[in-house]
Amino acid sequence: MVDALKSVFKVEELRRKIIFTLMMILVFRIGVHIPVPGIKLEVIQELIGQGQLLGFFDIISGGAFANFSIFAMSITPYINASIIIQLLTIVVPSLERLAKEGVEGRKKIVEYTRYLTVILGFVQGIGISFGLRTALENTSFPSILLIALTLTAGTAFLMWLGEMITEKGIGNGISLIIFAGIVSSLPGGVMSMVEYFKTGTIGIITLLAFVIVACVVIVAIIAVNEGQRRIPVHYAKRIVGRKVYGGQSTHIPIKVNSAGVIPVIFAMSIMMFPGTIASWFPNNSFARAIGSFFDFTSIPYMVFYAMLIMFFTYFYSAITFNPADVSENIKKNGGFIPGIRPGRPTTEYITKIMNRITLAGAIFLAAIAVLPSILIALTAIPVYFGGTALLIVVGVALDTMKQLEASLLMRHYEGFMK
Repeated sequence: MVDALKSVFKVEELRRKIIFTLMMILVFRIGVHIPVPGIKLEVIQELIGQGQLLGFFDIISGGAFANFSIFAMSITPYINASIIIQLLTIVVPSLERLAKEGVEGRKKIVEYTRYLTVILGFVQGIGISFGLRTALENTSFPSILLIALTLTAGTAFLMWLGEMITEKGIGNGISLIIFAGIVSSLPGGVMSMVEYFKTGTIGIITLLAFVIVACVVIVAIIAVNEGQRRIPVHYAKRIVGRKVYGGQSTHIPIKVNSAGVIPVIFAMSIMMFPGTIASWFPNNSFARAIGSFFDFTSIPYMVFYAMLIMFFTYFYSAITFNPADVSENIKKNGGFIPGIRPGRPTTEYITKIMNRITLAGAIFLAAIAVLPSILIALTAIPVYFGGTALLIVVGVALDTMKQLEASLLMRHYEGFMK
């Protein structure tokens, strides 16, 4: 590992990319501490302590929301816009044609995603400004509009920053910004655990249990993210002129967690929204009932949350992986799955395997996402760094390492993984 890191900095191109990436992340971290004018920070921090959604949102934004900085909305509008455009690509024929046009088509889709990001960012900025009006020094419409425009500009700048990292740095820029935001909250979380231990809130056994659970969860996330079912495919030999084509064996890799962290994000948005809205009306009995039902540690919440994650896992996997298209491509290229006839039987076989693999991935995602709620219910200690945050951190770290690995191997250096 150490030799591989030395090899990275021996290559001038890689060294330049890594330095550029680190500088862009530094710009992001500086922006986290530039507050939006006209905000009472003590009120914001009090609200974060009361609501699990705001606490998790603050972790995703790297503390920007607690400071209510220009990056308070983080990159979430861009993520939402990307998901919406991706879903519309399946439904809208014109977008589907653009997606199949190659590089130029993808550039057009990226352009639409940018426009939608700005629109969603402005709408979300208006919603945040209005919802947190108790934290505003001036609640007039011009003041709310100024705050919304400032937050939207911050999100647009982060989107540009992420694209620059992707183009001139190492790894996926948007993912690395989220990664940096989450990791920045880790030292604070460790210090909180140490303070809990010093004050006697938790014992040595509870602290060791937290460490063991964290290690097991990280290992499990790596295993599931890298896990895949390989369906063998054989191609018959074809003679074209004097050349022989085909006659080789390959496989179709189906990942256990093909949907990634997206189902958790969808489910979390739905589950946290009613409780957050209810918290704005503390004197209303109906709002209090809604808040208690959607409490972070209640059993109905955990069960419904897990079911939503499993539903969205199947839904997202179904729209991103089409067994009929895979079967048709195999048939066109003269391939077949051993023991399975081409055409409809192949489609049914791939669908059956896909459903089984997706079930395992869905159960895993649900278990990881619900784990913080279980820990909070058992220990009464707030645990925000878990579930989705760990999935994102481990996934981004693995993807970035693979990119460095590929770059090193292209230059005949020994990689990270042997």
